[in-house]
Amino acid sequence: MTIRENLEQWEKQYLSPYASFSTESRGRQKDEPHCDVRPVFQRDRDRIVHCKAFRRLKDKTQVFLSPEGDHYRTRLTHTLEVSQNARTIAKALRLNEELVEAIALGHDLGHTPFGHAGERALNRVCPLGFEHSLQGVRTVDRLEKRGQGLNLTYEVRDGILNHQTIGNPHTLEGKIVRLSDKIAYIHHDMDDAVRAGILKESDVPKEIRDVIGSTPSDRFDHFIHDIVNNSMGKNDIVMSEATGVAMKQMRDFMFEHVYENPVAKSEEAKAEQLMETLYLHFMKHMESLPEEYLNLLSEGEPKEQVVCDYVGAMTDRFAIATYEDIYIPKSWMG
Repeated sequence: MTIRENLEQWEKQYLSPYASFSTESRGRQKDEPHCDVRPVFQRDRDRIVHCKAFRRLKDKTQVFLSPEGDHYRTRLTHTLEVSQNARTIAKALRLNEELVEAIALGHDLGHTPFGHAGERALNRVCPLGFEHSLQGVRTVDRLEKRGQGLNLTYEVRDGILNHQTIGNPHTLEGKIVRLSDKIAYIHHDMDDAVRAGILKESDVPKEIRDVIGSTPSDRFDHFIHDIVNNSMGKNDIVMSEATGVAMKQMRDFMFEHVYENPVAKSEEAKAEQLMETLYLHFMKHMESLPEEYLNLLSEGEPKEQVVCDYVGAMTDRFAIATYEDIYIPKSWMG
């Protein structure tokens, strides 16, 4: 018996009957031999961690564009916090921790530079539209490994696709990531907003603080315990009604005071203009795209999609540098 088969047997003996078992995965888009050491979801996690799109997350905005300070979250640190939240819940509920981790680490691979500002810009200017969850699946299916894709399992792809509020993941592990994403950004975006001097903890309405706590760590602890206690022994991932209402109120509060705050978002209009300009430039100059994107065109992909693939995959720094290279005059060197 291989190491993988021993681990698969352990899952059957230890995990909850509601867990997603590696041996019962709905499979990959392309069949391939099994690894003798790693079950399928562990293998997917490793593929995500080693892919280029994951590495680029370190230079992509979470909330604050190019903040002055070392301790503000990036899209990568957000992703790691989501993963840790999700693994804590999954372990407590005896669900598949490796599936949860793979989905969590991959959930934001489709994000643009400059956070949701970049996403809005591409969605506005591209006639095909742009949505980061769909782009995340396209990234792992089509764009990684120079067009070969990562060939992930159905369950991981489903979790990436459905991680947003409107999503409905088909596995409990996907549902954990969907909630863990919200817990993470409510927790760390409030922490960053306090660090930036935009908010004080006392600004959070008392009716919210009375339910979920008065500090980021209190709220984090409350959310985790509430989900675990209310989901134990159930074929669902749920919160208590009071906590669910308080989470929505906290999210609305964050949108009003942080995500749509003119001080915090003062540079977003510039970022959106930059993204639109890059999209329009490469639509007119397709020949200047890198070879792997030209290959997508030669395979019949719509040019609008391919330009979104290229511009949307950029980091903040690379997008700015590309814009400067195209549009900002350089000193004459003689």
